[in-house]
Amino acid sequence: MRTHGWSGMPPADASEARARILRATRERLVVSGTTTTSEIAALLGVTRQTVYRYFPTTEDLLNAAAVDAVGELEDQLVKHVVNHLADGGDAADAATEVVAYVYEHLRDDPALKRLIAPGRISSTLAGLTKPSSIDLGGRLLASFPVDWDQAGLDDEDRRGLVEHLLRTLQSFVLDPGDPARTGDELRAHLQRWIAPALRR
Repeated sequence: MRTHGWSGMPPADASEARARILRATRERLVVSGTTTTSEIAALLGVTRQTVYRYFPTTEDLLNAAAVDAVGELEDQLVKHVVNHLADGGDAADAATEVVAYVYEHLRDDPALKRLIAPGRISSTLAGLTKPSSIDLGGRLLASFPVDWDQAGLDDEDRRGLVEHLLRTLQSFVLDPGDPARTGDELRAHLQRWIAPALRR
């Protein structure tokens, strides 16, 4: 890996270079909602060819930023739900918060918004209910401080719950309402219509 440029602070290896490019991309997306390879190269003090070495096109760069944001969201979601339940809460509260938190971030994070932009939304939403997505959701549920067995949900039930929560998320992304619900309004709606099924 060539290490010249980088505003005098070259990365230690290719992994760090990629991470720095993605971080700059996501920061730029927050500021302007879009960016280009040329802009990211200038911000990092490198040539466009350096960025192209890791991301051959601007589309590849923006897609990678979205994937990076998804991975970060997974980590943040677990921490958020754990903190949310720290003062008391049950399986219904966890399920409500999962949908609301992910929905808010899909709507508000510029890198994640790319996943639900026109032309992409159908493939993104279709992928939400793939077996791999349900498996991931099951692992996330297992990491929450909830006794799912005590709540009456065995492994098969938890997979069904994950699918239902993902389909609920799909519907809010496709049609957020007019006007779209605030975070508090969405949580109240989920507590009214989804939570009772987990508190029977």
